[in-house]
Amino acid sequence: MAFRRRNKSYPFFSQEFLIQNHADIVFSLVIFILIGLMFEATAKTAILFIQPQYNVTTLSPESEVTLYHYGWKDSATILFYFFIAIILHAVVQEYLLDKVNRRLHLSKSKNTKFNESGQLGVFHLVSSVWSFYVLITEGYLLHPSSLWENYPHVNLRFQVKFFYLTQLAYWLHALPELYFQKVRKEEIPRQLKYICLYLLHIAAAYLLNLTRVGVVLLFLQYVSELGFHIARLFYFTDENHQKAFNMWAVSFVFTRMVTLTLMFLAVGFGLARVENQGLDLEMGNFNSVLIRMTVLLLVCLIQSWLLWKFIRFQLKRWREFRHEQAIRKKTAAKQPLRPLKRDSLGNHENGVLKAENGASPRIKKLKSP
Repeated sequence: MAFRRRNKSYPFFSQEFLIQNHADIVFSLVIFILIGLMFEATAKTAILFIQPQYNVTTLSPESEVTLYHYGWKDSATILFYFFIAIILHAVVQEYLLDKVNRRLHLSKSKNTKFNESGQLGVFHLVSSVWSFYVLITEGYLLHPSSLWENYPHVNLRFQVKFFYLTQLAYWLHALPELYFQKVRKEEIPRQLKYICLYLLHIAAAYLLNLTRVGVVLLFLQYVSELGFHIARLFYFTDENHQKAFNMWAVSFVFTRMVTLTLMFLAVGFGLARVENQGLDLEMGNFNSVLIRMTVLLLVCLIQSWLLWKFIRFQLKRWREFRHEQAIRKKTAAKQPLRPLKRDSLGNHENGVLKAENGASPRIKKLKSP
């Protein structure tokens, strides 16, 4: 299965060979793990990579319910879906983005940003739909108090745990993709910042048993970022499409405000009133004053930093727009006279009297504009 067109062959285990064939290598590892399911001796080990672990079956009035909690074996599952994310990344790049790039003929800098927005646009679309489905089926939207009631939320349903594991796998796969995609050095710090921020927030929500609040915040964030990447893709196809950025700007500020409000409501007030208070690692309870204040402080600092960067960017963009408008006005004032129009006979409409009866035309004196 080849994801990239081979324009040139490279020595085995060389840097270029690894970059060109990384998706094929990872695909081989995935097939190797799947083959392990076919044999009884290796099936127990292979299942660690594919299926979430630490399941607990409980009895309910209706039927048996299987719930999950986290542990160190989750790293094997994250590793497997880390490989899957690399394969899907290569599929989207090869069969979608590269074909569009050949038609647009973008510059290198725009091509890098187009690929970035294309990949993240697909991911944000899938994740926003998935997280919304989780919110509806779990009842978090209809019962907001469930976000903090009965804390700690140690036992998770399969779809919630699987959602978090795949989210961690995707953002971890984004780190080596900076190398595989040959991202420019000046772009690496910016991408590293938001990758690490996503990993920090998702891992903290998963490990501190704040998964319910985390799903809501991820849904809001993914919908907002989906609008940004769609706007940027439209901009690269036609630079006149800039109105979508204004819609994204409104959603960005709205997301920041809702995030801060929800965190103060759930963590600052909701968890402070539940019965289970204090720190208990065995029970998975992290509802202490120190941890709550640390979480709120970090969220406030990060959201404030994002708003500060957003305001600076908008001010810079407004100044550049005003500067361009001023240059256009000066250029228009210095433009020379327009060339005189001619009629169907080739005579000037202004400044020339048409010849009558074969007489030579007389030239009028032009008035200055």
